[in-house]
Amino acid sequence: MDKPWLAQYPAGIPAQIDTRAFASLKDVLAASCARFADRPAYSSMGQVMTFAQLDAASLAFAAWMQKRAGLQRGDRVALMMPNLLQYPVALFGTLRAGLVVVNVNPMYTPRELQHQLKDSGAVAIVVLENFAHTLEQVIGATALRKVVTTQAGDLLPPLQRLLTNAVLKHVKKAVPPWRLPGAVPFRAALATGRALALDDVALGPDDLAFLQYTGGTTGVAKGAMLSHGNMVANVLQVAAWIGRDMKDGAETLVIPLPLYHVFALTGALSFFSRGTHTVLVANPRDLPAFIKTLKASPPSALIGVNTLYRALLDAPGFAEVDFSRLKLAVAGGMAVQHVVAQRWKQATGVPLVEGYGLTETAPVAIANPTDISEWSGGIGVPLPSTEAAILGEQGQPLPPGEVGEIALRGPQVMKGYWQRPEESAKVFSADGWLRTGDMGVMDERGSFHLTDRKKDMIVVSGFKVFPNEIEDVLTLHPGVLEAAVIGVPDERAGEAVKAVVVRKDPGLTEADLLAHCRQHLTGYKMPRSVEFRTEPLPKTNLGKILRRELRAAPPVPAASAASASATEARAPAHAA
Repeated sequence: MDKPWLAQYPAGIPAQIDTRAFASLKDVLAASCARFADRPAYSSMGQVMTFAQLDAASLAFAAWMQKRAGLQRGDRVALMMPNLLQYPVALFGTLRAGLVVVNVNPMYTPRELQHQLKDSGAVAIVVLENFAHTLEQVIGATALRKVVTTQAGDLLPPLQRLLTNAVLKHVKKAVPPWRLPGAVPFRAALATGRALALDDVALGPDDLAFLQYTGGTTGVAKGAMLSHGNMVANVLQVAAWIGRDMKDGAETLVIPLPLYHVFALTGALSFFSRGTHTVLVANPRDLPAFIKTLKASPPSALIGVNTLYRALLDAPGFAEVDFSRLKLAVAGGMAVQHVVAQRWKQATGVPLVEGYGLTETAPVAIANPTDISEWSGGIGVPLPSTEAAILGEQGQPLPPGEVGEIALRGPQVMKGYWQRPEESAKVFSADGWLRTGDMGVMDERGSFHLTDRKKDMIVVSGFKVFPNEIEDVLTLHPGVLEAAVIGVPDERAGEAVKAVVVRKDPGLTEADLLAHCRQHLTGYKMPRSVEFRTEPLPKTNLGKILRRELRAAPPVPAASAASASATEARAPAHAA
């Protein structure tokens, strides 16, 4: 196929990526640890871990899982923690033992956690003790055989470790009581593993590396099967795309996005492959602490989302951060707002470089060249070894300038959805194209622009939210007759969740509904406004709620999620 975008590649960026040097992701990691042994690999809370130290710790953890935990090649291991030094140790150790990583959002409710653990068949989990009480509530319904618990300060120096853990537990009350009989402390597993020898596990490109959960195109959370070949390809694609200005073994990446999110994960691994020192931010919502980190570790690269960049720009102390070393500020996960891009360039002198991808593509597929001087407003061009096309309703390729569905093909595209062959078949064409469900257009030069979403997905601060799940939770309430969920524009989050509800119980209030939702939904999935209607919601003749009509309806003042009352609105029923 024609690839007009290749003419836009910066000098030195190859059209194709050669992945033959690495059979698996663990080989990429081992090579980086050997090449940059004395360089800092990761740091967190002021503690630095070199590549050599990470190599040793991850080997010890891998040996413990293999020799003491009794885990076998291909077993699934869940990782449930924020950005701490324990995460890369557990991640690399899991991969080196030939196991499959299942990333878990530590903020999940028991319902969400149980679904992911049961669906993946995870037999082991590494969990920060702050969230162990959530695991305790569901472990009996899962296949888990081994639990490893870690404290936030586990890999800090002794005195700092004791103080950090004590403050979190006794002062901040951030560790609810929990009981998990047989759980092994992370530090104990490392100590035992250091005396053991790891039996090498030969892995190839087709072996599974990650089950990365996503709503895909239907809203039902399912695991995208990302192979070692998928991950090696995307790590090398992004590492090449970073460009020559980023010097191997000499840069500092500050990453506030959680590593359990595939955008942050692959971004961090790509920089890791080039010897970058990655500074982990455990809680980017703590803006004073985040600003303090930026001052202490002036970044040459940042990975974030629109809402995060906006929050930084508005934060006290931001103007005092030294951005003289900053070469690259990557934005993904959600659309960048023009005002944010403009303010960021004015404040730092560096444009936001926007990209596009999906969990199903490991995730990066399209990105702007890193040598741009201004934010482009588009999502960019396909990465090396990646094909992209705009398809019509019948699957036919459309010419430049016509809007259609974005389709992708390349070595980073997933193998399919875990134990869901029918769902996999829905998103792949006969000739191997992944149909993204996103609508876009390609111009004559091969640059791509998003125009709209084919699916009803809502993006809240870069996190995907699917209406079906929230509607299911809403209708669990006995006072709800029917409910629909749509996304509405939000100045800070990009989009916010809005619930449109018809009551069964006239006395049902917004406060009642929100209290109900908090028991079942992670914070970013929570409705931020509720609109009560007295007429049935618009539906097709098959009874499917027409969300598009709710979105297209004239603006109705919606009650704030913090308000005690909700808006009453009348809407006609539709038979069509």
